[in-house]
Amino acid sequence: MKFDTKNRIALFGTSADPPTIGHKKILEELSDIYSIIITYASDNPKKKHKENIFYRKLLLEALIRDINNPKIIFNQAISSPWAIESIEECKKIYGFNKLDFVIGSDLITEIFSWKNFEKIVQEVKLLIIKREGYPIDFNTLKMLKTNEVIFEISLLNIPNISSSMVRLNNDYSNLPKSLIDIVKKNNLYKSFR
Repeated sequence: MKFDTKNRIALFGTSADPPTIGHKKILEELSDIYSIIITYASDNPKKKHKENIFYRKLLLEALIRDINNPKIIFNQAISSPWAIESIEECKKIYGFNKLDFVIGSDLITEIFSWKNFEKIVQEVKLLIIKREGYPIDFNTLKMLKTNEVIFEISLLNIPNISSSMVRLNNDYSNLPKSLIDIVKKNNLYKSFR
C-alpha cells in the first residue's frame, strides 16, 4: 500500500548502539521522501544495550549534526522505551496528526507484543524498512492485515549494516567518520580497534 508522504512526519527511534552508516543512509533517504524526520535514541526493553542511552544519544545527535539537513530533527525529549509514549509525545510537541513510524523488518513480528500495540496502529502508519536476513513473509503480512495495520514496505536501498554487526566486527569501518572521535574519547565499545 502506498500512502502520501508529502507534509508528513517520519518518526525514527533507534537504539543507536552505535549509529552506523546504515542509520545515516536511512535518515538521508527518508529526507528525500518526508517533509520532516524526527529521530531519537531509545532503550528497547527487549534488547540488552552495549552502551547506556547517554552515549547513544550523544552519538546519534553528532550524526544528525554531521548530516546537516534541516529536515532531520533530533529530539531526545520524545524518547521512551515504549513506542506509544514516543508517538504521543511527538504528536503533542509538533501538533501533527499524521505520523509515519519507521521500523526495520527485524522488529516487525515483535511489534504485535509491544505495549499498547492496538493503540499504536491507530495512531500511526508504519514504514517498514527491509533488513537483510529478516524477510517479511506471507504470515507476517497476513497478521498485519488482520490487525488492520496501515503500512508500507519501503523501497529504500539500505546497506546491510547493523549496530550488532559493527560491534561484532570490532572495528570502525561501518561507523560514520564523525562518530569515531567520540567513541575513542569516551572509550566506548572498548573492543573496537
